[in-house]
Amino acid sequence: MKKIRAAVVGYGNIGKYAIEALEASEDFEIAGVVRRNGADNKPAELASYDVVKDIAELKDVDVAILATPTRSCEEYAKKCLAMGINTVDSYDIHTSIIDYRASLMPVAKENGSVAIISAGWDPGSDSVVRTLMESLAPKGLSYTNFGPGRSMGHSVCVRSKAGVKDALSMTIPVGEGIHRRMVYVELEEGADLEEVTKAIKTDPYFANDETHVFQVESVDALNDVGHGVNLTRKGVSGKTHNQLFEFNMKINNPALTAQVLVNVARASMCQQPGCYTMIEIPVIDMLPGDRESLIAHLV
Repeated sequence: MKKIRAAVVGYGNIGKYAIEALEASEDFEIAGVVRRNGADNKPAELASYDVVKDIAELKDVDVAILATPTRSCEEYAKKCLAMGINTVDSYDIHTSIIDYRASLMPVAKENGSVAIISAGWDPGSDSVVRTLMESLAPKGLSYTNFGPGRSMGHSVCVRSKAGVKDALSMTIPVGEGIHRRMVYVELEEGADLEEVTKAIKTDPYFANDETHVFQVESVDALNDVGHGVNLTRKGVSGKTHNQLFEFNMKINNPALTAQVLVNVARASMCQQPGCYTMIEIPVIDMLPGDRESLIAHLV
């Protein structure tokens, strides 16, 4: 069986776990890793892989796993899709997903490639669970309660602000889908906490949530990549009321995100050219192995 050749673009937390997930998947082989510094100071764990500055330097790439900050995804995706390389990413600004999908769709179709976007655990696998819950009770209310835990996207956002040396953004569930953001910042010398706080609170990542910003001496002393979610739906099946569904998980955030990205990288090979979210992808396409065997095992 021909293996799927995957490149990992970016080598932060998600990129490192993506390499591990690919190494554990028998139907993949690693085409290489794209880093800002290329092979300079190449990590020991990447010794057996090609490490480059540009994906164009790699050979025969089927799919690129974009382990990059959300706000860099579109640039990298369009470049890869134009080369005929499928892309998957964990773009996580919920309010912009429709626009992002519309932006990538023509590029993917024109070049015979596939993009699967917003494929982390939320948005991503949680979106699939929400879709299933709503199908089981078409009338009703759903609530997504995150945490308590570290939000990678929000933390990356804060670290991008002027004057911030390091940052940790914790998501604290208040209930009924409402969240509090607790942000801990380690500032550069001379940075003003009030200005940093204003920049954080006005960013779209934080603008709609109650946000508190605290200056600390060391973010590393606080850091924990654990997270979690509680999904509930109370509604009506047919004409029968009081149906209640609940889904819970406690996770290592980057490890699960990376696993989802590898799953949808596999699924991308089964789709027609275009741009998709996870709720548009048959779940069975995310699993390795023979379809008949999967059906016999899972149905």
